[in-house]
Amino acid sequence: MRISSALAAVALILLPLAVSAQQPAVAEAVAAVGPGKFAGLLEARATLLVESIDKASRSIVLKNARGEQMKVIAGDEIKNFDQIKAGDQVVTTYTQELMMTLKKGGGALRERIDSSQQGSASAGQKPAAYEAKEVAFIADVQQVDLKKQTVTLRGAKKTVTLKIRDPEQLKLISKGDQVEGIFSEAVAIAVVPAPAKAKK
Repeated sequence: MRISSALAAVALILLPLAVSAQQPAVAEAVAAVGPGKFAGLLEARATLLVESIDKASRSIVLKNARGEQMKVIAGDEIKNFDQIKAGDQVVTTYTQELMMTLKKGGGALRERIDSSQQGSASAGQKPAAYEAKEVAFIADVQQVDLKKQTVTLRGAKKTVTLKIRDPEQLKLISKGDQVEGIFSEAVAIAVVPAPAKAKK
């Protein structure tokens, strides 16, 4: 599942510029956190400086820690645009989290339950917005590949293959088992005031 709102589109534009100067912490695979319990986390956080702003064209020049610049146009979905000032910082965060529990033998119906929430800054505040989505699911184990350390899961709507870091835990999983879990994804963007200059 991917967040597909205008907010996510802005985040995807900003993150590469910021990440080129600061690598985010990323979990590349699902790890065992207990017998038959697994978790995975991907997290990225980036901060860019508002170098300059053109109110008339709603364009903003952003700069990362290396001095690389990018010009973006703030669409109408960016509320409180007039509150943005040169020197402010644009902070973007993106997270994905997966928690799963093994159900030996299976037998339950595959299912998927989607939920979401979103919000934005109040009038007069610096621009900020977030969107979060969550999927609760029950999926069938279709295949276990011990050599590649992967498990293939068939859910109610899609099939995915995950890499499991712990080979001993992977041996507990068999074709025909099921997993029950929650997948969550969130993106947030906030403009924060320029840091106060230290008094001499």
